[in-house]
Amino acid sequence: MPSPELMLAGIGLTAMGAQWLAWRLRVPAILFLLLAGIAVGPLAGWLDPDALFGDLLFPLVSLSVAVILFEGSLTLEFHQTRGLERVVRRLVTGGTLIAWAVAAVAVHVFLDFPWDLAVLFGAITAVTGPTVIAPLLKTVRPVAPVAHALRWEGILIDPIGALLAVVSYDLMVALRMTHEWSHALWAFGATLVVGLCVGVAAGWLLGTLLRRGWVPDSLINLSVLALVFGAFALSNALEHESGLLAVTVMGIWLANRPGVPVRDILEFKETLSQILLSALFILLAARVAPSQLFDLGWPALAVLVVMLWVGRPLKVLFSTWGSGLNWRERSLLAWIAPRGIVAAAVSALFALRLEKMDVPHADRLLPMTFLLIIGTVIWQSLTARPVARLLKAAEPDRVGFLIAGANPVARAIGQALHEQGVPVRLCDSDWYSLSLARMMGLPTYHGNPVSEHAQRNLDTTGLGRLLALGARDEANQVITARARDEFGKRKVFSLPRSRDAGQAEKHLLDAAYRGRTLFAPDLGYWNLSARLAAGARIKATRLSDSFDFAQFLAARPDHAVIPLFALNPKGYAQPFTLDQELQPVAGWIIIGLHEDETTEAAPSAASAPVPGGS
Repeated sequence: MPSPELMLAGIGLTAMGAQWLAWRLRVPAILFLLLAGIAVGPLAGWLDPDALFGDLLFPLVSLSVAVILFEGSLTLEFHQTRGLERVVRRLVTGGTLIAWAVAAVAVHVFLDFPWDLAVLFGAITAVTGPTVIAPLLKTVRPVAPVAHALRWEGILIDPIGALLAVVSYDLMVALRMTHEWSHALWAFGATLVVGLCVGVAAGWLLGTLLRRGWVPDSLINLSVLALVFGAFALSNALEHESGLLAVTVMGIWLANRPGVPVRDILEFKETLSQILLSALFILLAARVAPSQLFDLGWPALAVLVVMLWVGRPLKVLFSTWGSGLNWRERSLLAWIAPRGIVAAAVSALFALRLEKMDVPHADRLLPMTFLLIIGTVIWQSLTARPVARLLKAAEPDRVGFLIAGANPVARAIGQALHEQGVPVRLCDSDWYSLSLARMMGLPTYHGNPVSEHAQRNLDTTGLGRLLALGARDEANQVITARARDEFGKRKVFSLPRSRDAGQAEKHLLDAAYRGRTLFAPDLGYWNLSARLAAGARIKATRLSDSFDFAQFLAARPDHAVIPLFALNPKGYAQPFTLDQELQPVAGWIIIGLHEDETTEAAPSAASAPVPGGS
């Protein structure tokens, strides 16, 4: 058996490898994390979580799940459910009861679980959970109503499912020991009240501390994490298994409290949640031997089929009845329902207790839960994106540009991209500039792209990159710094910074907070604007075997030709930047700045018109 240090380091390396492989293949990482856990655990015998952590394993799992739920609930803003309030409410109430009942009947019929154990299994597996929904949504990218409904369902249903599981377990034990219902009903009410009260109190306390600036910036992340742990532990101490509800309520309270700097918390919590999620799935999967899964046989697959294609559709049909969702959106909502870490953790905890009580088939509770998790994750990881596209309920690929600015430079670049079929949207607070863009047929947003209104209302469907084309360097800097979180630092671009003659370096903007620099070192906003005003035009030219990129650059020795964008044959536009040298080949389209409008763009071999080119 390797040393604890090697095992801990190995968990991190295994998680990194699984996450990287998932990124390359564009499927949810949970699939590879589960398979990796089984491979390094029961198959290779390298990792034994119980031996490594001992009695600390399940407390660590519980605290980690609390952090993941809290991070997920911080993204739940009530405005997201506008028009979906009834759908979300039904999904986590009556819809959950339907899924619970179908799962209980299926496992009783096909695996001969006693009714009380079947009811417990149904409660445990009624959850979907943010640990699997969030990565799946990033890959599938469904339309906004489906994404919001799935996200709210996944986060809200985790503590509700855990609560139902606790009640089912307490009721099961009470009936087997004393045949009394009152104990379980009392536990249900007490858990609900304690979780809500502690969650609201902790959310109010943390919100007050952050709004009034009583916590320095350097201690915000530590303070938030400590208060989440404290709320979870206090709630559990007051009433068993109420902690998950408390941290969920705490996160929702903060997300919808005006003036609380939630964005400052989210970046750290998202990173921490990814680390915890990766480790948890590897650890819990390492406790399940493949032989336990195979021993369940075909009846377990029948349970999986019933839950996927009977329970979920019935739940969604009930929840969306009379809503504004169309049949495509409802179908996709019914297709996506993977199970996550809460089901795995709760089943592992109860399975140990029930086996000690000699409950029939208790040893099959954990393998059946993991089979459901693995089955739903694999199936929906491989099929959800194609199904979403087939149903036309997925956002288009995010290949377009959000353009900050509607000035003459932004309009000219936006029009050139738009004519080549590249999605764009121009944002500006200047109504006159924006109205000119609208007259050109360009999609627009009237407002500051970094405003709170933009965070809620700016439509970025199909837009995965940002061009900061404003006249002021300081404004571009603010926009690119804010946009790095949403788009990624490699997908945020800005014009070269302006530099007055003799201006000292200490007065220049820090490049670390800017986007990748576009086009050419001296082609800042005012230079580019002056060239366009003097008659330069942005045109599109298609390269061919007889007219390559070098010839394009040398075609006009007496006039400047500056390449701005290169579009590959699939229509994906790549901007020319100072940190990357592009090598377009035949079949590519070059969008470039041509100084003289009257000069031909290329020799006759290459001057065939480009669709949309000027």
